Amino acid sequence: MTVTIDQADVDELIPADHVSLSEPPAEKRDAIEFLLDLLVDAGRVDDRDAALSALLAREEETTTGVGKGIGIPHAKTDAVSRPSVAFARSEAGVDFGSMDGEPATLLFMILVPESGAEDHLSILSSLSRALMHDEVREALHAAGDAEDVRDTLKEAVA
Repeated sequence: MTVTIDQADVDELIPADHVSLSEPPAEKRDAIEFLLDLLVDAGRVDDRDAALSALLAREEETTTGVGKGIGIPHAKTDAVSRPSVAFARSEAGVDFGSMDGEPATLLFMILVPESGAEDHLSILSSLSRALMHDEVREALHAAGDAEDVRDTLKEAVA
């Protein structure tokens, strides 16, 4: 089964407890751990250390800063049993080494099981396409709570 982000999938992939509007740490590794802990606290991660290792290994390969103020650290790992996405918003921005040199202010983390290569690419692609639209990024910056974030994403993938 291939998972894409459509309106119904937002509820499964990004429940409200995967969203934080609190300022994440300014350093990339700390911001990654902040996002990871959202998924750990939500019971989506079975082995935090293994998940962190997979995320950091992916960061070593190439930047996950996609530009336009977006950072999407992501990994495949058996530390999770189902695809999960976390979101945080940063006023200060986090340096994810994006090609445009802009700090990431919208942070998404994608974790999928090791066997979920198609899901991984599909979720990453769907999310990236949605985030390329200025109005989607602006709405995420203006979101007042987790439901606003989720509603924006549901509308963006409609």
